[in-house]
Amino acid sequence: MDARITLAASQLARMRGMTAMYHRRFFFDVNVASVLTVSLLLVGWWGIPEAFLLIPVVVLVGAVQTAFDASYLVFARSYAARLEAFINEAAETDILVAAKMEDAYLFPLGQRKVVTVPLGGGFSWFSFVTMFYTMLGMGSFGFGLALGWQSLRDGPPGLATVYLVTVFGLAIAALATGLWWFVGGEGERRLDEVLDGAFGPFDGD
Repeated sequence: MDARITLAASQLARMRGMTAMYHRRFFFDVNVASVLTVSLLLVGWWGIPEAFLLIPVVVLVGAVQTAFDASYLVFARSYAARLEAFINEAAETDILVAAKMEDAYLFPLGQRKVVTVPLGGGFSWFSFVTMFYTMLGMGSFGFGLALGWQSLRDGPPGLATVYLVTVFGLAIAALATGLWWFVGGEGERRLDEVLDGAFGPFDGD
């Protein structure tokens, strides 16, 4: 077998391992954030209302972490797609179609998207799950803040200001960076620059 195909196949196996790992990591992080959120609600209702104020922090950390997991999915899938196309061309076959299946069934690469929700069409169950957890997180953020509001009012002078500026400042920073990286396409542009240099321009076919 051509040494280039052997090398590409080994890299492809590595990238497929990464996609599997970061799918698992995504749901692990979602589950951790969910368990912590429910636990803090119970603690708050048990009689320590200050616990409610930790819920927005947990939600924010969970959102950033799961978006990081998604960024690695995009990383691994982008390289895997190029490797599949290279192997197919070198072996004169079309048998490697996982990248095309992922584009059609999960979410497409090379499109403007909110993390994994494409803005140009191609909505999928994967997109719905992303939106479901996002909306649930936003609701939990607001719910925790509302339940803990009295604790902020009753706390030391200036505490509410420091808390709100910190939490909302971090949330705005995360949102702005996410818009730049995902919606603006900066992350995929950087990947394409490297991959185009290695494989040439890619049309997905």
